[in-house]
Order: sequence, then structure tokens, then C-alpha cells
Amino acid sequence: MRREQWLLLLLWFVIGTGLRLTQLDAKPPWTDEFSTIVFSLGNSFRNVPLDRAISLDVLLQPMQPNPDARIADVLQNLFQETNHPPLYFVLAHWWMRIFSPSVGGLASVWAARSLSVIFGALSIPALYGLSWLAFRSQLVSQLTAAIMAVSPYGIFIAQEARHYTLAILWVIASLSCLVIATRHIQHRTFIPIWIVVIWIAINFNGISTHYFFALTLATEALWLIVFGWVEWTRRPGRSGGAKWQISVVGIGTIAGCLVWLPLFLQANRGGELIKWIQSGDRTLLEWISPLFQALATWISMLYLLPVSSDSLFVVIISGLAMLLFFIWLLPILKRGVLTLVKQPMTSLMTQMFIVLVIGGIALFFFFTYVLGIDLTRGARYYFVYFPSIIVLLGSSLAVCWKTPTIKQNFFSSSGKTSVAIILSMGFISGLIVVYNLGYPKYYRPDLLVPLMQKVSQSPMLVATTHKTHVQTGEMMGLARVFKLSGSPTKPLFLLAHQDQNPETSTVVLKNTLAQLPRPLDLWLVNFHAPVQLESCVADSQSFPLVNGYNYEIYRCQ
Repeated sequence: MRREQWLLLLLWFVIGTGLRLTQLDAKPPWTDEFSTIVFSLGNSFRNVPLDRAISLDVLLQPMQPNPDARIADVLQNLFQETNHPPLYFVLAHWWMRIFSPSVGGLASVWAARSLSVIFGALSIPALYGLSWLAFRSQLVSQLTAAIMAVSPYGIFIAQEARHYTLAILWVIASLSCLVIATRHIQHRTFIPIWIVVIWIAINFNGISTHYFFALTLATEALWLIVFGWVEWTRRPGRSGGAKWQISVVGIGTIAGCLVWLPLFLQANRGGELIKWIQSGDRTLLEWISPLFQALATWISMLYLLPVSSDSLFVVIISGLAMLLFFIWLLPILKRGVLTLVKQPMTSLMTQMFIVLVIGGIALFFFFTYVLGIDLTRGARYYFVYFPSIIVLLGSSLAVCWKTPTIKQNFFSSSGKTSVAIILSMGFISGLIVVYNLGYPKYYRPDLLVPLMQKVSQSPMLVATTHKTHVQTGEMMGLARVFKLSGSPTKPLFLLAHQDQNPETSTVVLKNTLAQLPRPLDLWLVNFHAPVQLESCVADSQSFPLVNGYNYEIYRCQ
């Protein structure tokens, strides 16, 4: 690769890394990020007392670095309290030990998120490599890297203290092996044994990072079946030299998946944790909403305007602008893909990535409409086929780049100008994400805590119903903002555990209040149980909505 190509790739890497590091710790962590931090430190949520009033410092104790914690503690707590495989948490454990605690002795949110940023930034040159393997074109590779650098979806994923950017790297690595295997099948040659071993190791690490990596493997298997059948019908009677190596990869990968099967099937932890994506009886809206959720996520992989703003005017203007941009963009991308399919040098690889994307979409809708598990609700789950979409976008824009003039109804421009507009839109969208105007944080304790401090002059008790460490994380978000604000106001917290009978939380709340001095302000936050209070009166004022927190205020005299 020429020096100028290296410098151009370095430019995309710097831009992408800079965007991912911008405002990295400005947004409050949410429940899943608290989970990552606590387990990576080797700590446990089980040490947080339930069914009694506890102090702010007791609630935040799992966020305090423990110098005596070891990998064994990470694995033990992770396996007992959640349903995730351990690879990312082990890496995060080593990473977090490098950094000193932040203000208040708590683990640094910047440190926790920066590991995800590193993996997200590495995906830029990684996608360059995948595109080069597939198309042998510097133009395609550079445009793919550029899109990945400014992708608002990619930036959103990278700024979360979660394992999705590492999973994306494994997806890219596995797809690279698939490209090599496809070439060998096409030429009826043997796949080198070292590729077979590396491919199995990559797939095992992918499963060890996130179980949904198995969906990527399913799309790869779909392509191999489709392509193998086409090759066999085109040249029947000739056995490909790569056939047995593909079988070895499949067997090795399945064996690696089976290692984590017992952990995945432990329903005593997984049921409540995935309940939010499980569907019950569907209304008409619930039947069509997955289509719009999926479309919104696909679009955000390339551009995104502040359609989640609190201002209706901004939402309308942003929505119209995104729609107009989509109408202008779609024919460009369609023309590019169709051109690639028709060209002998690019046809095979383009078809492969199309099958991978369509296969991923089909799997998501199968889980959503047949199994009743709405994967379209979690934008982060789209990592399964996100790299394939970016490669298709990069290759399509390469066709656009070479087009002298693109004529449309109300606007004509050169291909290079069109590509520049698309990448500029992506860059603006990336800034929108990092400043919390796109993909805004669902939980906003930074908005609720100042309100609580303003409204309450008496001591406070913040009560919630508890089922899993998700609710613990919701309260830890509030407690962290209280602690970092330096305010003398230090509320007590109550996590009233709730099993099948909601009345248990009601009784716990009543008994706890009976033991506390008055006057007292009771804040019921995400409290999902009947409220039976004798000496407490609900505050009738109208209070603003706060993302992630439904709350009521009772004055206890």
C-alpha cells in the first residue's frame, strides 16, 4: 500500500477515534454499564442489602475498585448473577486496574468506556482489511473505513461500557476468514490449515464475547450453503478441495459454542434479564413497530439527526431532513449495488455480503415474529450484521465516486461531491451522538437528582422495587450523581425485593417507613407495587418527565 493510502487510513482512524473519545464520560452510565463496571472490578451486586434502608455509600460499594479482586472473582460473580460469557469482562478487569478511582473513590466511567472505544477505533482499519480482502480495491477499502469512522451507530456502540465493539471485531475477523474460504471454494482449492485453526479460534472468541455472535455464524452458514449449492449445480460431480476444511470449521465452532451452553440455559438468571425484549399478546402497533425500529437502526448506521429531541419542532425538522436525505441517497446506493452485482470482478463478494445482510435481517424478524423475542428493540444487537452493511455501503459509494454526474429530479452533482456530502452528513451525525442528541441515554439521573434536591428540604428515602441487578443499577445511577455533586443532601435508598407477589414490596416499604424519623420525603422511583401509606401525603405538584425514571413524591409528617 502506498504512503498516501496509509496516511488516508490514518486520517479516518484519527477522526473515528476522536469522535468516540469526545464527551466520553459526559453522559451518565446506565444499568448495563453499571453491570460491566461492577463485574469487571470483581465485585458483586449481591452485597447490596435489600429490604432495608441503606446509605448512599453502601449502595455504591460495588463501584469501588477492589485491589484484592482476581479473575476468579470476576468469573464467579458473572456466572452467578448474569447470563453473559466472560471474555470482555476479563479484559475489562485488567484494563480497569490500570486506572485510579475517580472522585469519591468510585471506578472511572471514562476508563470503563475507553476500552470499548479502543475496540471501536480498531474496527476502522479492520474493516479496511476486510474490504480489501473482498474487493481488492483501495477505493472501496478507504470509503468503507471512512464510513465506519463517522457512523453514528458505530460511535454510539463505542461510547458504551459494553462488549459490542469487541464482538464487532470478531465479526469482521470471522467474515475475513469467510471471504478467504469463499475464494478457495470458487477455485476448488484447499483452505490452508492455519486459516482453519484461526477461524475456529475467532468464532470461539466471538461466542465468548456475546452469544448473539452465533447469529453471525448462522448467516455465514447460510452463505456457504447457498454458494456451495450454486457451485455444485454449476459444476456437478466435482468435489471442492475446501469441503472438509469447512466441515472442520463447523465442528470446531459448534464444539466451542457448546462450552457456554450450560451457562446460557440457566433460566434462573436469564429470564428476568431478557424479559424486556419478550413479547406477549401483540397489538397492531406491536406488529408493525419492529419494522420501523429496524429501519431506524439501519439508517443510523450512516446518518442520524436529533429526532429524539425534547422539542417537537426539532423532531419534525430532523425527521423531514432525514426523509429527504434518504430519498436522495437510496437511488445512489441501489445503483451502486446493482453495478457491483453485474461486474464479474465484484459480483461474488457483493452477493456474499447481500446474503449475509438479508440472512441477518431474516433471523431478527424470525426471533421477533415467530419466537416472540423482539431483537429489533435493542439497537446494539445489530452488531451481528453491522460490518456487512458498512462494507456494502463502502463498495456502493465507490461506484458513486467513479460516476461523473449523478442526475436526480431536483439535484445533480458529481459522484465525488455526492460521496463528500454523505460522509459530511455522517460526521455531523457523529457529533449529534456524542453530544447526546442522537441515541440519547435512556436513563437520566443527572436530570432527576437536581430536581430532588430542589423539591425536598427534608431528609429523603428513595424506594424502588427490586427484581435483578437492573434495578440496583437504576438506583446506583441516582446515588452516583448525588455523590459526585458534592451536595450535603445524602438520601437513603430502599430496594424492596419483589418475587411473584407485588405485595411483598408494599409490606417492606411500610415496615421501613415505620423505622425512620419524620419529617421525611419519600420518593417512589420505578416502584411497581401497590402503595399503602398511612401518614404520608402525595405531592400534587406537576413535575417534568425524566427518561428512565417514573417517580412520585410523598410528604411524611
